[in-house]
Amino acid sequence: MFLYLSISLVFFSAGFLQGVSGFGAALLAMPLLVLVMDVREAVTLTLLNTIIINLFLSLHLKSHIDWRKIMPLVVGCVPGVYVGVTILKNVNPAIIKCSLGGLIISYGLYCLFGRLEKKSISKGWGYVAGFATGTIGGAFSAGGPPTIVYTTLTGWKRDEIKATLASFFFFTSTLAATGHYFTGLTTPHVWRLTGVAALPVLAGVFLGVLFSKKLKTKAYLTVIYYLLIALGIMMVVSGLK
Repeated sequence: MFLYLSISLVFFSAGFLQGVSGFGAALLAMPLLVLVMDVREAVTLTLLNTIIINLFLSLHLKSHIDWRKIMPLVVGCVPGVYVGVTILKNVNPAIIKCSLGGLIISYGLYCLFGRLEKKSISKGWGYVAGFATGTIGGAFSAGGPPTIVYTTLTGWKRDEIKATLASFFFFTSTLAATGHYFTGLTTPHVWRLTGVAALPVLAGVFLGVLFSKKLKTKAYLTVIYYLLIALGIMMVVSGLK
């Protein structure tokens, strides 16, 4: 019962965060889930729930989706997912925890202190960002940062960025989850936990979308980024024990 309640709360919060900002569900969920369950099951469970979240957001933002912007990311991520799933299947979980913790800390610091100039950059960087996202997503279910950094450098409008992130992350999550299924990582226990989390995550993302229309998110997201850094440090410490 404690596990079910914990998972429901985690994915409600993760869905709410992504509903507000357009990204961040996996980065918030993973550090919390590994405190109560096996890291490999946590990765697969997070992937399945991010499929639900990003499908909802993609449908909500469908008028802003431009496949010309998304395709370089998609093409790059396909080989990256294979590399990432292979890493997850064969690498020691302690290494996964430390690596994911470092990723989350770096991402939080970038969001808080990064001051990169927005400009029109080469479409070729989309392939690089896609590959990096596929690799990290397949291994850690937290591949967002490379694509988020890329989209912040393009000069696109907010809804264009959110629509691109949602539709691309829906694709990558589905692809990675397929890889997990065929490599035996998606167990019956994970399917049961996905059923437990489905309604809370949908409620969270729905409320997040409504909340984002009324709230200036800068201060809220600043708190989240500091929290992510703290959780990343916790994961590194846990992996080193």
